[in-house]
Amino acid sequence: MAQKSEEDDKVRLDKWLWAARFYKTRALAKAAIESGKVHCRGERCKPGKEPRLGDEFVLRTGFDERTVVVKALSVVRKGAPEAQTLYEETAESIARREQAAAMRKAGALGVSTDGRPNKKQRRQLHQLHDSAG
Repeated sequence: MAQKSEEDDKVRLDKWLWAARFYKTRALAKAAIESGKVHCRGERCKPGKEPRLGDEFVLRTGFDERTVVVKALSVVRKGAPEAQTLYEETAESIARREQAAAMRKAGALGVSTDGRPNKKQRRQLHQLHDSAG
């Protein structure tokens, strides 16, 4: 039986995303792919898709959306510095993420994390829920 090489030509997308450290487990990577958070060429992917060198993927994790280009293939999860050599994030993607992070930090999205709502805010929430449903 031939031993599999570390950088194999055939790698599953969920395994590659896990090896590149976008997701903590393969199960999370597979769930993200199946729920439509991973796109290749504008289309949803399947976990068994085989990424090729030069493929461009759009990944959504939390608030962030990244556009990455596959630079190398690996089925082995290594440390973060080695994992970062598997892909390259596009310049537009980095700029978009930094801008979105700055907007979130400034509170421009209207999301306030000051803690629990006060009595007036709770009344407004209840009123909003009652009028919507």
